[in-house]
Amino acid sequence: MRKLYLNTGGFDTIFNELKDSFGGELTSTANEYKLTIKSKWAKGTISGASFEKEMTYLNFDLTFYDDVILSIESNPCAPVFFSYCTKGHFAHSFGANGETKRIKEKHAAIVSNTSAINSVLSFESHKHIQFSVIGVPTFVNAKDQAADFTSELRKKFIHESGNYIFMGVQNSKVNEKFQELNAIPQKGTVRYLLMKSILKEVLEFEIAQHSYNYLNTFDPIVNLAVRQINEIKRISTMNFSEMLHAAGSARRNLMPRLFNKEKYHLSYKQYQQKLAS
Repeated sequence: MRKLYLNTGGFDTIFNELKDSFGGELTSTANEYKLTIKSKWAKGTISGASFEKEMTYLNFDLTFYDDVILSIESNPCAPVFFSYCTKGHFAHSFGANGETKRIKEKHAAIVSNTSAINSVLSFESHKHIQFSVIGVPTFVNAKDQAADFTSELRKKFIHESGNYIFMGVQNSKVNEKFQELNAIPQKGTVRYLLMKSILKEVLEFEIAQHSYNYLNTFDPIVNLAVRQINEIKRISTMNFSEMLHAAGSARRNLMPRLFNKEKYHLSYKQYQQKLAS
């Protein structure tokens, strides 16, 4: 059995610690990281992205060649972790001697830990495991734009005892969003913005699922996010000639309005005066 200890810190620090533990080749582009592992300990990839102070995302696609226990240091930012298992299974406990719960294939777990006890993940050898984790800090500045959202997370997923875990079947809508995330063809900034939008949608789904009153305001939020994603996709696929054509059309449509502006304005005022009389 291989026992590992992961300190919480910057995103690059986490990936460098994983590289030191498993070996492999680490690459990074902007805020995305990918560790490709092929060693005596494991084979596969660990990838992820950091979205400033809002959230982090990690995806594990691995086969370990020995039983592995990964102890994760408690974080002063008190993050809530949303974990989704798509293949295989793994176990979680608070501390080495805490109650062990298994996260199965096509199941999800929500975990928070405000105590000094570490979260411990256990993996079996020679079994392919695929799972994703979204981490959201819950200690933010009250003036931060995400303060309301963070407050909602704390109400739903932070427990007085310091430890909280919820397990259940993965939401089908969440599964669809991860499929969309994995199919993003764009690169660079467009890819980063699309990932951020999709992951925030996943979090909105989770809050909605765990809050009956929140369902009333959920659809408008999701619809807005969908429109934003579609607009980003549309812009990213436009070529230069299409952009020029769109700009030309806008100019042609605007010119007649400028010439007729005063006429429309006068007729509007007369109409209003007639109504007043």
